[in-house]
Amino acid sequence: MAPSRPSRRALLRSGAALGALALAGGCSSGSSSEEQPGPSGPAPGATPSGGPAVTRRAMPAESAPHTRTFMAWPALEEVWGDQLPGVRQDIASLARTIAGFEPVVLLARPDQADQARQACGSSVEVLELMVDDLWARDTGPTFVTGPQGLAGADFNFNGWGDKQTHASDAEVARTLLGHYGITRLRAPVTGEGGGIEVDGEGTLMATESCWVNDNRNPGRTRDQIEAAFKDLLGVDKVIWFKGVAGQDITDCHVDALARFAEPGTVVLHRPAADTPPDIWTTASHQAIQVIQSATDAKGRSFEVVDLPEPDPDLIQGAGENFLATYINYYVCNGGVIVPHFGDKTADDRAAGILGDLHPGRKITQVSVNHIAAGGGGIHCATQQQPAAAGA
Repeated sequence: MAPSRPSRRALLRSGAALGALALAGGCSSGSSSEEQPGPSGPAPGATPSGGPAVTRRAMPAESAPHTRTFMAWPALEEVWGDQLPGVRQDIASLARTIAGFEPVVLLARPDQADQARQACGSSVEVLELMVDDLWARDTGPTFVTGPQGLAGADFNFNGWGDKQTHASDAEVARTLLGHYGITRLRAPVTGEGGGIEVDGEGTLMATESCWVNDNRNPGRTRDQIEAAFKDLLGVDKVIWFKGVAGQDITDCHVDALARFAEPGTVVLHRPAADTPPDIWTTASHQAIQVIQSATDAKGRSFEVVDLPEPDPDLIQGAGENFLATYINYYVCNGGVIVPHFGDKTADDRAAGILGDLHPGRKITQVSVNHIAAGGGGIHCATQQQPAAAGA
């Protein structure tokens, strides 16, 4: 295996992460109304008895049509160090690739917007808005749709439990929704978009390690957090994995562990049999036991499809913090964007499996090794805005 090199996680563990920065500016055009759902009780439009909530909002599956994809331009050299140019190169390449399928809006600080435009080209819209880092999945709003139109849930981003500076990123969801005039739903819990996965038919997967955690939701029980998911995202059943707390910056986000290919089908990250125990092997072994005995919101048992990881010895720059999982793929209009790590056998196998699971969509592989060295991937760097009437 290649020697470990500094990464976002390594910087945090060594105490090199920044303190909060007093940053101002950003995008201020437009306005949004705001709703604040309570931590429990019926979802908007639900009957008091818990009957069918025919008018409530719900989070669509990622495979539903999108209006656009949001991404963000990494801003801070203090976070990425000498990796920053390579990370920006990965972000630009990923943005251009997705723009071949649907509109892409890249958020960038005003003083870095021209640099982002030059790197991404004319196919990508750059929106001047204050950001700290690239993780749009976590800092941007999580969108829901319904008869009331489009709305965005703001999960009160706090730097994955105050592990990284987030003065600007904490405001991204609110500011972005205001720019587009989309209703903001301020969540009664704190977390990130990468910590949830929905099938679009009432089922959600999450890990306890990142939600039932005092660094985000002190004093909140799992039942209270689950009730908030049901109210805010229109789900009927939550499948909980234990996860692993304190071993990576996200406390084990589900979007690097398990995904819905479609309702009733879960794709699961599977390490090689001889992989030494680590966060993802531990989480995977526990998740398979849960999902094999679980049913979804419709009462269906799950078909589980393994998505084997690549060989880290064949990946350039794969240090100890490298996120070597194909699970962190992104489904966009007509396509699936899949990591290409450099292990040809594993890369081709993953593309084939995901192609079979998403018929009719073009599988496109993109190298994101610089992003992966920082503990993230394609899904972490993207956030979809679903198509909705009037959006």
